[in-house]
Amino acid sequence: MTSTLFDLTGKVALITGSSKGIGRAIAEEMARHGARVVISSRKADICEEVTRAINAEMPDGPGGAVSIPANISRKEELARLVEATKRQLGAIDILVCNAAVNPFYGPMSELPDSAFDKILDVNIKSNHWLTQMVVPDMKARRDGAIIIVSSVGGVRGSSDLGAYCISKAADVQLARNLAVELGPFNIRANAISPGLVRTDFARALWENPEILERRTAGDPLRRIGEPHEIAGAAVFLASRAGSFTTGQNLIIDGGSTIT
Repeated sequence: MTSTLFDLTGKVALITGSSKGIGRAIAEEMARHGARVVISSRKADICEEVTRAINAEMPDGPGGAVSIPANISRKEELARLVEATKRQLGAIDILVCNAAVNPFYGPMSELPDSAFDKILDVNIKSNHWLTQMVVPDMKARRDGAIIIVSSVGGVRGSSDLGAYCISKAADVQLARNLAVELGPFNIRANAISPGLVRTDFARALWENPEILERRTAGDPLRRIGEPHEIAGAAVFLASRAGSFTTGQNLIIDGGSTIT
């Protein structure tokens, strides 16, 4: 007997920041489970490259990918992204807000207003805009899944990543608010908070072996995470397996926050 708990066949998934790292891994796994996925980031050539790779892997399967580049900091580009997705694939069943920025490393006392504004706009406001754009169709169908990729930074204090951590804490609360507001329409909203994962975004913390060893020495698993280890949680939350899960923050960090 084959289980269909994680089957996403027939679903349309829009995933921001999906040309690399965790976003790409989520897109790949959702496509492998039958979803049609939208690969989106600012750079069109990289989006096309990832789209070709996904489609080459599953030429005869139900899942596949299309490329629709967009800059999520611009509301008009997000509107175009949503409309292009609906035109090419149909209404959006799954929204994964993964793209994020961190243009400043240092104490809050030295944080420029421009950097703070950019972090809040890209990491919080763009997710709010996107949910506003996709929710009407989800309400009409009385079905949908919204996943916001947050961070363990959202549950910890930081002396160097304060603004980024504030934005990620807000993303978790955004998921909770959406869960309460949209639950009566059978729309689920959850957050995923990865720990240290081998992505370009966190390269400064892992490409130096000594820094990586110090960073993971106190973690129960004693190692860095890989993007595909986050992707499985997104598939769970988007599928029938996660149909009774909403308003939650799933921390995937090798145990770092428990020690």
